[in-house]
Amino acid sequence: MTRKLFVTTALPYANAAFHIGHMMEYIQADIWVRFQRMQRDAGGQREVHFVCADDTHGTPIMIAAEKEGITPQEFVAKIAAGRQQYLDGFHIAFDNWYSTDSPENVELSQGIYRKLRDTGLIVTKTVDRFFDPVKGMFLADRNIKGECPKCGAKDQYGDNCEVCGAAYQPTELVNPFSVFTGSTPILKPSEQYFFALSDPRCFTFLKEWLNTPGRLQSEMVNKVSEWLGEAGEKLADWDISRDAPYFGIPIPDAPGKFFYVWLDAPVGYLASLKNYCDKKGMDFNALLNDPATEQVHFIGKDIVSFHLLFWPAMLNFAQHPIIDKLKVNVHGHLTVNNEKMSKSRGTGISPLRYLDLKMNPEWLRYYIAFKLNSKVEDLDFNGDDFVARVNSDLIGKYVNIASRCAGFIAKKFDGKLATTLSPSAQQWISRALTVDGAERQASIAANFENREFGKALREIMEIADITNQYVDENKPWILAKDEAKTAELHDVCTAALILFRQLTILLSPVLPQVASRVSEFLHDEQISWSDTKGAAVYETMLGRTIGAYSHLMTRVDAKMVEDLFDKPVVAAAPAAPTAAAPAPALDAPPKGDIEELAPEIKIDDFTKIDLRIAKIVNCEQVDGSDKLLRLTLDVGEGRHRNVFSGIKSAYQPEQLIGKLTVLVANLAPRKMKFGVSEGMVLCASAADEKANPGLYVLEPWPGAQPGMRIR
Repeated sequence: MTRKLFVTTALPYANAAFHIGHMMEYIQADIWVRFQRMQRDAGGQREVHFVCADDTHGTPIMIAAEKEGITPQEFVAKIAAGRQQYLDGFHIAFDNWYSTDSPENVELSQGIYRKLRDTGLIVTKTVDRFFDPVKGMFLADRNIKGECPKCGAKDQYGDNCEVCGAAYQPTELVNPFSVFTGSTPILKPSEQYFFALSDPRCFTFLKEWLNTPGRLQSEMVNKVSEWLGEAGEKLADWDISRDAPYFGIPIPDAPGKFFYVWLDAPVGYLASLKNYCDKKGMDFNALLNDPATEQVHFIGKDIVSFHLLFWPAMLNFAQHPIIDKLKVNVHGHLTVNNEKMSKSRGTGISPLRYLDLKMNPEWLRYYIAFKLNSKVEDLDFNGDDFVARVNSDLIGKYVNIASRCAGFIAKKFDGKLATTLSPSAQQWISRALTVDGAERQASIAANFENREFGKALREIMEIADITNQYVDENKPWILAKDEAKTAELHDVCTAALILFRQLTILLSPVLPQVASRVSEFLHDEQISWSDTKGAAVYETMLGRTIGAYSHLMTRVDAKMVEDLFDKPVVAAAPAAPTAAAPAPALDAPPKGDIEELAPEIKIDDFTKIDLRIAKIVNCEQVDGSDKLLRLTLDVGEGRHRNVFSGIKSAYQPEQLIGKLTVLVANLAPRKMKFGVSEGMVLCASAADEKANPGLYVLEPWPGAQPGMRIR
């Protein structure tokens, strides 16, 4: 029976470009998919469908589109248009990339909802929900931040904690604030629709589903079991509705209510597959109902509460066939030098900058794969280690084999490999490709299958080490100088290139572009994992004519890695005057309408004032005020601040959005009739503001980052 795989990854939220964490997850999934496509079952080659989509609904996208003066659909289309450069750049080959804002997702989401409703698992309750008094709207869970009620971690969203993984209601947050205005939200009653996750049926199902062998990693089984409790007492009903205005899918028979994004987003995996099936003329329902079909999902540890509680329960009680065949692979975060990535600290990695620097994407694919395993562990990017690992393994061990041997085949033997191999060469090949009589490819395949990529690559490099030892001991560059050793030279170089081909096949899920170039060089029309087994290692290579070798990969330049990280731009100093252009005489400037200096202070007085670089992410008129503008500021805190500034006479809001400025960050919040102001933006003005009414918001040099302190 042919194994059929429906492979998915977490949906990126369509409000920003990809970051390096997305690339890590997609590379991991792409390697696994490429490995599967090389395998053959009794019924033939495995059938693999690799799909994803943009997660497009929710208040943040609606607000972002509003700021740009476009529709939400136009906003997400603009984001989607930038996706392919990342995927192509890092050789990530999804079969279909789609959107949750699609007819298929509307149909599937509403269909699942109706089945849940008919099962009695949809209930309505009047609940107090957070309302932003400044913005005048109800806030979605992800629009509220505060301190985790479980572990106390600061700056956590209103639905789950990214530190301890706990799920909770936004009303449980400690010191909550709106991410839009920074104001403290108030509670207002609203009728909401809930999925009854607290129903005993859900606990019974989840307990069995989670403990099914092979479903997910043991550490995740233990973690989620803690969330279940002994008898489901920790399971709370899941709020699945949002009030208008909201960009999302309408709830059937509920005017003014929309599905909360966490209901329709995971259905987006199915919607993308359905769209793909329709394009290819495949039967979507038949594929999902086929006993041979499995869904294998890759996801980060920060959002597992949704995907290991709500999602499986929702699919099960909607009688969706894929639930019995769903497996979830959870991975950790990507850190840089064991720190969380941060642009302001110079530890942010931009995928596009990586590509713009002409860094080989397969360097990163290999490095990430070398560090990945099947556990839920963070993966650290260390610049020095990256340079050493890639240069040692890919250049010094792998590529080095072909570069040292292929030229002799072209020059001495018209590009034709030997038709037979000596017993010594055969022994070396056997030594490289077997351990205790067992073929290495089997254990390497098992490691790829189980997502133990690091173990697989270590064993592949052991084959490379033995191959290089063989070349070093036989020294083809010495043999080539002795005409009497021509047959021996042919034997050695043929054996080395047979092993090089084996290494290429084994590495091809990780290095698809290099593998393609090697296939051209060795005249392989197609490579398959079956070529690494038994007699297939030799049978098509002996006597084969190969092409001319060209360099496959360059070494990593450490300077490239230095340039990869975000750094503040330092303003250039003015050029010194030259003899040909003497410096002009500096007359004292006119005093003009300038205030007298304030009384002298000590340095201790100054250091009490915490001045910070702030980015103006939004600016709005304040209804009822002829002086104030409302500024939404990013001060590098992981949240936004709301500040009212009396600069309306000097600026239109659109002039300020996106600018950097200076904020008195430790000024006590001031409650005004329009809301709470959390700081003071610095401006310059003349001594007599009535006679000379100009106001000038301070703007730092380019390169300053939000949160930097002014000293």
